[in-house]
Amino acid sequence: MSGLRYVYAVCRPFGTPLSAQLTGVAGVPPKQLTHHGLVAVVGHVPEEDFAEGPLRAHLEDLDWLSATARAHQNVIDALTVVTSPLPLRLATVFRDDSGVRMMMEQREETFLRTLDRLDGRVEWGVKVYAESPESPEVSEGRESAENPDSRPAPSPVKPVSGRDYLRQRRGQRRAHEEKWEQAEEFSRRLHETLSGYAEDTRIHAPQNAALSRASGRNVLNAAYLVPRSESEAFVELVDRTKDDSPGLRVELTGPWAAYSFSGEDS
Repeated sequence: MSGLRYVYAVCRPFGTPLSAQLTGVAGVPPKQLTHHGLVAVVGHVPEEDFAEGPLRAHLEDLDWLSATARAHQNVIDALTVVTSPLPLRLATVFRDDSGVRMMMEQREETFLRTLDRLDGRVEWGVKVYAESPESPEVSEGRESAENPDSRPAPSPVKPVSGRDYLRQRRGQRRAHEEKWEQAEEFSRRLHETLSGYAEDTRIHAPQNAALSRASGRNVLNAAYLVPRSESEAFVELVDRTKDDSPGLRVELTGPWAAYSFSGEDS
């Protein structure tokens, strides 16, 4: 089959076959390409989309990028069920099979060392969100708008002095700061506890709310490399913490291939 070679991941040989119905990028089923003690999971993709020039243009197209990322992740998820893959970066492409084998030859020692470290392990993600404290004025305004009948009868408005205004503002700032301090302390303790179940951890930068569309401020964004044998206990521990965190939201994702621990920057 002609076309370029799209590489999803590098693995050790695995006995359980992937589903015959599994398709990847460009709707093409992934295949295995073996070299020494390594397997590259590859797909054939059209040159008119994945050659350097067209690919650079496509990466600016969010719809195309999202569809490609979903197809890429479908293959990685399927691999994670049957082995511990070392996922490569989205849109890692080579001219032909010999190019893929040359890449495996050049990086064989690094791949084998990383695969040994990831064998039998998965990545779990944990995020903690804190809602922004809301001032009494905002809350009261919302309740009145939602239920006009609850509005109090008009009454003379007492002027607020500059000193009283500043005192109120200081109190609001203190409440705001205390909220974040409590959230950060909860996140620190949670991370320490979860780290006891993990062989390695990564603290990622907080998610941008505009991009993630998640409500609240992202206080913790962490990844944990956990043995499969310990994953059930890890999940139960995270679930228990959700009841101990009023005003905070704890989100668990996974199990994933160990992206955060692959050491793959290319």
